[in-house]
Amino acid sequence: MFASLASSISFHPLFLEGPFSQVTQILTAGTRPGIWTILQNCTVISIACCVFYSHCGNRAVHKRKSFGSSSDPNLLAFLENENGSTWISNFLRMNQLKDQICSSWFAPVGSASDYPLLAKWVIYGELVCSGSCAGPSDEISPLYSLWATFVGLYIANFVVERSTGWALTHRSTDLEDEKLKRHMKPDFLDMVPWYSGTSADLFKTAFDLMVSVTLFVGRFDMRMMQAAMKGPTNDTHNSDLLYDYFNEKEDLWFDFVADTGDGGNSSYTVARLLAQPSIRTIIGGSMHTLPRGNLLLIGGDLAYPNPSSFTYERRFFRPFEYALQPPPWYWAEHIALDKPELPPGVSKMSEYDGPQCFIIPGNHDWFDGLHTFMRYICHKSWLGGWFLPQKKSYFALQLPKGWWIFGLDLSLHGDVDVYQFKFFADLCRNKVGENDSVIVVTHEPNWLLDWYWKETTGKNVSHLIQEYLNGRCKLRMAGDLHHFMRHSATQSEKPNFVQHLLVNGCGGAFLHPTHVFRNFEKFSGTTYECKAAYPSYDESSGIALGNILKFRKKNWQFDTIGGFIYFILVFSMFPQCNLVHILNEETWSGRLKSFTSTIWSALLYIFEHSYVSSVGSLTLLMASYSFVPSKLSRRKRAIIGGLHVLTHLTAALLLMLLLELGIEICIRNHLLATSGYHTLYEWYRSMESEHFPDPTGLRARLEQWTLGLYPACIKYLMSAFDVPEVMAVTRINICKNGMMSLSRSVLIMYYTSVFIYFWIFSTPVVSLIFGSYLYICINWFHIHFDEAFSSLRIANYKSFTRFHIKKDGDLEIFTLAVDKVPKGWKLDPRWETEVRGPHELSHDRKHPSKWRSASSPDPVNSVRVVDHFTIKRTRTPDMDPSC
Repeated sequence: MFASLASSISFHPLFLEGPFSQVTQILTAGTRPGIWTILQNCTVISIACCVFYSHCGNRAVHKRKSFGSSSDPNLLAFLENENGSTWISNFLRMNQLKDQICSSWFAPVGSASDYPLLAKWVIYGELVCSGSCAGPSDEISPLYSLWATFVGLYIANFVVERSTGWALTHRSTDLEDEKLKRHMKPDFLDMVPWYSGTSADLFKTAFDLMVSVTLFVGRFDMRMMQAAMKGPTNDTHNSDLLYDYFNEKEDLWFDFVADTGDGGNSSYTVARLLAQPSIRTIIGGSMHTLPRGNLLLIGGDLAYPNPSSFTYERRFFRPFEYALQPPPWYWAEHIALDKPELPPGVSKMSEYDGPQCFIIPGNHDWFDGLHTFMRYICHKSWLGGWFLPQKKSYFALQLPKGWWIFGLDLSLHGDVDVYQFKFFADLCRNKVGENDSVIVVTHEPNWLLDWYWKETTGKNVSHLIQEYLNGRCKLRMAGDLHHFMRHSATQSEKPNFVQHLLVNGCGGAFLHPTHVFRNFEKFSGTTYECKAAYPSYDESSGIALGNILKFRKKNWQFDTIGGFIYFILVFSMFPQCNLVHILNEETWSGRLKSFTSTIWSALLYIFEHSYVSSVGSLTLLMASYSFVPSKLSRRKRAIIGGLHVLTHLTAALLLMLLLELGIEICIRNHLLATSGYHTLYEWYRSMESEHFPDPTGLRARLEQWTLGLYPACIKYLMSAFDVPEVMAVTRINICKNGMMSLSRSVLIMYYTSVFIYFWIFSTPVVSLIFGSYLYICINWFHIHFDEAFSSLRIANYKSFTRFHIKKDGDLEIFTLAVDKVPKGWKLDPRWETEVRGPHELSHDRKHPSKWRSASSPDPVNSVRVVDHFTIKRTRTPDMDPSC
């Protein structure tokens, strides 16, 4: 290993900076290798040499001779004439083959007379005469020749790999270009690891939320700042908030999606479907074509886990730009000061026929006080190929045939502010007709969340709908919950303020369950019936089982914090010195009884005598109690939290005792603690003196030249890596003389060694218990709907809702869904080969999306309608029935 490392480190500076540096600058286009790469290569070479040596030695053929000379000739002949009919003859034939390979392929390659300048102790073999010679052989060991071959191959491979100068000066062929394109992939991010425990993004999210709730809520509100910055025009004619140019169309298609910016695969799947010129799908047994919406509504939570330049650009803008490219003149850093910044050749918004986008912020967008949202949405003009005329965080859209959309900004309060309320209230009085219909869009579906949490929120929104719209609100839409559910009001004599309630937060974020909300049926005094749920209740409850089976696989970074917590719980229990009574039991039932009583004694000791473990246990108990949702009574929260902690504590004590028993058994069987802390080093010295003799005394001179560092470094490094020996020897010293007899450095070394092994044993257990807790809570008690599904990081089950205001004024609504999201993408050849003009906008293209699924089925072909219904236009007696 040391020879390989020295050779590699010497080669790279000579090759890159030495007398051949000018040549290498011409020939090499690669980057300098990192030290980690060099270490990896040297390790591989060392392992290969060790494997060879363990199988062949220096002269493997002598083993065969030695066996033949020391065995009975008649017996040997009998065994060799068995013709492979017995396992003994097979074994002999296998050894013969091995000896032939070792002696012919890895034979010695030279002697001292051939290479007189090389030191004997380095490359010359051990006794070639199987111990009968008095001194070392003059033949060069094949181990050295093998090592030299590997190092030479590494150097040659490096030179050839980095010699790309010729390739840089020659154009690749069309075939090579085609291969390169086939290997191109989008740079999508994975789903957010909510249980990583080490993610800087998650810590920033928690910090931003704490600052927003503590400092800004009730003190500073960006919505009030937007109201203060409005012009002096009348609210109902304010072009910053009201957009009425859609009203001139005969009919209108528009889309709704929410909770977009999580995993790149899921977000791009939805964005690509939204960008298609049309989608063909089966509805009611026949094929229908649904054209792309002229208008896209996004219902908040644009990027997870927190709003920042990185998350907005990589998790939100990037998938939409791949799905529908921005115009050729688009500049990502451009700040729109005077919106709308119309494309060339367009003088007013009513003339623009491309898709447009309006967005309301969600709770995640408010974590930084709406700063990132204002910068990327209200002061930019393009989301991919969707035009962004929006100036504020809330808006009103006047659509054809008397339809309106109110986009409300609920902030972190879950309600609209006074200035926002005033704008929409004035709009209801002065602009919205008596027979008009309004769609109210919010981020949070408070009808479901209020029922779940047993509270009442959004009082201003309810007042606006009931008092000012007064029956004209036909539909409420929201995201936040990452599933699809639609509830419709049942027939009743009481006034019905909202006909339909629709939740669709399947725009790209992890999936939420639907079965938790199965029993919802009342909101604002009106009874509702669930008409559609995606995924279905049975599918939703079945998906929760993944917490038991896949929690650790999906959240492997959780091991960092989970193993540390378990170690804190049992820190005061190490070491266990009195385990003889368990091992001395003669029956398994007796051992089990003693084992159980020891765990019980350890549990009592934690709360009666320990400090670290007791504080850790009490802290975990308080955290577990707080983790249980507040919708339950305090008594139920205490029971669930207490049982959860007790299970973890019992498991930690069980693992601790098993680890201690394992060490005790090894000590009693003389497998550990036989030679102090340096057993591994003593074994190394004995093997070194036996197989690598030092006839010139070079080792002694190296020790003298390095002032003792040469053997000392190896000695203490081996001691550091011999973790079981450190644990066993220190454990014996503590049990004999007590903790106070050892220095602080020795105790740190002991607890570090224990932590390494205990962490390895505990991490699968803590993940299994925590995953089982989430499964039981979500399926039995219907709590932790957010925590139990964010852990699964499910990218599948994505959907969006497409609307059509028909010429007769009816609103037809389709919810389109994709059950399985692709995990791999490739460049779409149709997008690449499609002829396009230099100033052509991407929405005019037949194939606007850059990437398509690398495997079947493609979402464009597998998308299906999971809900379809129609809301009739409110008609007056004098209205033409055909309208």
